[in-house]
Amino acid sequence: MIRTIIFDLDNCLAPADGVGVTFMRPVFDAITAANAGTLGQDALDAAFADIWRHPLDWVSRMHGFSPAMHQAAWAATAGLEVTGAMADYGDLPLLAGLGLPLYLVTSGFRRLQESKVRALGLARYFRGVHIDAIDEAGHPGKAALFRMLLDQSDLPAAHALVVGDNPESEIAAGNSLGMPTVQSLRPGVVWDDRARFHIRDLRDLKFLLSAQND
Repeated sequence: MIRTIIFDLDNCLAPADGVGVTFMRPVFDAITAANAGTLGQDALDAAFADIWRHPLDWVSRMHGFSPAMHQAAWAATAGLEVTGAMADYGDLPLLAGLGLPLYLVTSGFRRLQESKVRALGLARYFRGVHIDAIDEAGHPGKAALFRMLLDQSDLPAAHALVVGDNPESEIAAGNSLGMPTVQSLRPGVVWDDRARFHIRDLRDLKFLLSAQND
């Protein structure tokens, strides 16, 4: 039986580009200015596309940023904050009807992720919001945060559902702890068999919960 749900934020509850496609322009410009021939344009474009879907430290490592590129990207992203409206997928109100304790665990820069939570009005739906702040020394990682929530809730891993889009982040963290995992196949998310279940939206999640808890 599922007794609590842990959600990811970006590309799960709201699109990462819900802030607007120009929001990350200062970061892209800073990386380009520091590139100095390290990456060709196609490689840069691929890195920019991944910035919408992965934490910056992962993008920097996987795409071979030079130290100068990494530092420029880091400084530019650290200054970002959502101050206006942010688009979601239109189904956030369904969170209130799931009938279970809900938690949000998201990775990224603390200032930016906290501003997204405010812009979307998410705090009302969750018992706790936890940010794995990659810009803070010793940030715990999602698996450690999941373990903490299990311990605080006194729940076995099998009773806590993890919902997210990224098979190498929250899905992997949940799997490592023996938690049932659900990949949210929002637009642009590629189906991955490392998740136990797959949904398209929060309506599908309600049906899944009904089936699991019957």
